[in-house]
Amino acid sequence: MPKTLFQVDLTKPMDQQDLPGHNRWHPDIPAVVSVNPGDVFRIECKDWTDGQIKDNDSPDDIRDVDLTVVHVLSGPIHVNGAEPGDILVVDLVDIGALQGDEWGFTGIFDKKNGGGFLTDHYPDPAKAIWDFQGIYTTSRHIPGVKFAGIIHPGLIGCAPSHELLAKWNKREKELVDTAPDLRTYGAGLSGDKPVLAALPNPTNAILGQLPKSEFERVAAEGARTVPPREHGGNCDIKNLSKGTRIYFPVYVEGGKLSMGDIHFSQGDGEISFCGAIEMSGYIDIHVEIIKGGVEKYGMINPIFKPGPVEPRFSEYLVFEGISVDEFTGKQYYMDVHIAYRRACLNAIEYLKKFGYTGEQAYLLLSCAPVEGRVSGIVDIPNACCTVAIPTAIFDKPILPV
Repeated sequence: MPKTLFQVDLTKPMDQQDLPGHNRWHPDIPAVVSVNPGDVFRIECKDWTDGQIKDNDSPDDIRDVDLTVVHVLSGPIHVNGAEPGDILVVDLVDIGALQGDEWGFTGIFDKKNGGGFLTDHYPDPAKAIWDFQGIYTTSRHIPGVKFAGIIHPGLIGCAPSHELLAKWNKREKELVDTAPDLRTYGAGLSGDKPVLAALPNPTNAILGQLPKSEFERVAAEGARTVPPREHGGNCDIKNLSKGTRIYFPVYVEGGKLSMGDIHFSQGDGEISFCGAIEMSGYIDIHVEIIKGGVEKYGMINPIFKPGPVEPRFSEYLVFEGISVDEFTGKQYYMDVHIAYRRACLNAIEYLKKFGYTGEQAYLLLSCAPVEGRVSGIVDIPNACCTVAIPTAIFDKPILPV
């Protein structure tokens, strides 16, 4: 077994760990460990909420979760020899649950606290607990369903440079300042006012082993971990499981790789925001460096080569959605956001005919290994998006007869 370089105590919050991680992106957060190219090592991770969600039947903890804490990350990891302009090659050798903590959760966040993709349809909090049995999982809150997971880190990336961090903060602040009459979901801030981005917020910032003299400045500048950006970050790509190779652009000396937000399973889009099966866990990692790789390969964002490990499904039931608003009937032009929402809503309405509540179906689409597609983007005026549900996850037939 690889040596564990970052260990977590699940009874303690991240800022009280013997080796604390972080929950903001900033180049000045010190690395906690150093490794050499070619090394294989283990990193343990807490769940993304830092243990705020409990294994019980009440959704109150989902309702009350403090989103200024998320995401708690393990790292940063300094890779010796990595320099700006290099590519850091990261192999996900193995991923799994921590012993004694073989469970996870999926949630629908309250509309006033994060919301979700379908928050105008499902504004109230809900929760499903999932129990792991090897590669399979079941939930007492969504009966009649069993499937194999594709365990993956929802969030992994290198630290930004000062220049890149300033670019992020500038462009996201400019977006927020436009304040259009548009609701965006999963921004990680509370309130009824539309939220377009989660700007730097020093409240509950965790900054690893940063000296106290630097804490106030870095907490005020550090980027929230909510969105994916040029460095990777919170991409939530469900197929990045065992055997995956990721190519990250390096912006600072050592790369300062961090990770967390481990998912047992997820559907494409993670639509309920707390939408994967969230879990604590470990990741075994192998690293290498490609010198000067960013310029050589014209890299802007990371490149992913998914591994060969995934459930095998041969039959799917596919639901279509188009760019027509479900409330007003208004025709939109090639709007894939609306089209994917309509596909999800169509799937939920169908599953309700088989005894599931809307909330159960919403949670299931978010965390089961469903396949989402932009199926057509050239046939004006409607984009066509689809959601494909593997029929084998149900213990009863769900095809129309």
